[in-house]
Amino acid sequence: MEMLWQPGISIILWLQSLGPGVTAPMRLLSFLGQVEFYLIILPALYWCWDSKKALRLGVLLMLSGALNEALKVAFHQPRPFWVSPAVKALSVETTFDLPSGHAQQAVCVWGWLAHRTRRAQAWALAVLLIVLISVSRAYLGVHFPHSLVLGAAVGAALLGAFARWERTASVWLARLSLPKQLGIALLASLSLLGLTGAALASLQGWSVPTPWTQLVLQKAGEPIEALAPVYAVMSAGVLFGLGAGAAWLRHRGGFSAKGTIIQRLLRYPLGMAALVILWFGVESRLPDGMGPVALGLRYLHASLIGLWVAGAAPLLFRRLGLADRGEALARDG
Repeated sequence: MEMLWQPGISIILWLQSLGPGVTAPMRLLSFLGQVEFYLIILPALYWCWDSKKALRLGVLLMLSGALNEALKVAFHQPRPFWVSPAVKALSVETTFDLPSGHAQQAVCVWGWLAHRTRRAQAWALAVLLIVLISVSRAYLGVHFPHSLVLGAAVGAALLGAFARWERTASVWLARLSLPKQLGIALLASLSLLGLTGAALASLQGWSVPTPWTQLVLQKAGEPIEALAPVYAVMSAGVLFGLGAGAAWLRHRGGFSAKGTIIQRLLRYPLGMAALVILWFGVESRLPDGMGPVALGLRYLHASLIGLWVAGAAPLLFRRLGLADRGEALARDG
């Protein structure tokens, strides 16, 4: 991989030579591929657009996140500003570079939405967003071009496999009992977490090179935390929460995202208010460190977030008269 560093750095330096005037638009584009943005858009789609389609998008997103974290650890490659003093750190990232999570997630999210709309214009917009988000990551100095290409390729492969099998899997799951659905959701979640665990085990005896650490501290003022499986735990936990919440919701009669404009407008701020408290309020009180207790609590926290989005919030909307019953995991057209 090192033979690709210098050509990639040359491309990044050329992009950064465009000047500070493009920094704000690049940061905005980068935000469209971050977890915080998906935290905003996914509940809106689930609660106010189509719960079945949004659930599948959420599952795909968490599968992609967990797989990306495992691949990052397995490749354990540095980010551009970790190895080149000439590259400006216009964004701070302390996890590994390869493959790009932004590029991979952008392909999965925007590609999935385009796939579901089945419109040429949607695919054109999706491709444009994927390219722009990827370019923004290179401009900000946090990804090599080859990392962006590999991330997009992994995302495309995962999107293709998911589009091929998700409907068959969802219909099969809908026929199972609630305990079996919960068990499968937990097994899938822990299996994904095991991928990162296996990648970490393969790095026994390896440590982050001192020059990388020194350069990151100099430029960003933060230590490299690439071997801490925080994102893997979060993705796996949210995946379990989404699966458990959807199964619980279906057992309780389901949920329809349809309704009047007023009903939809009231659902989102109500649901998001609780989600923000659950996400940021609880997260600030979680213990530091990467021990079993700390990671277990982070997994539980992430599971509760998924459970709220997919199950508890829709049941609350029904109780408040803001939504009707429906089929959370049934076949869609």
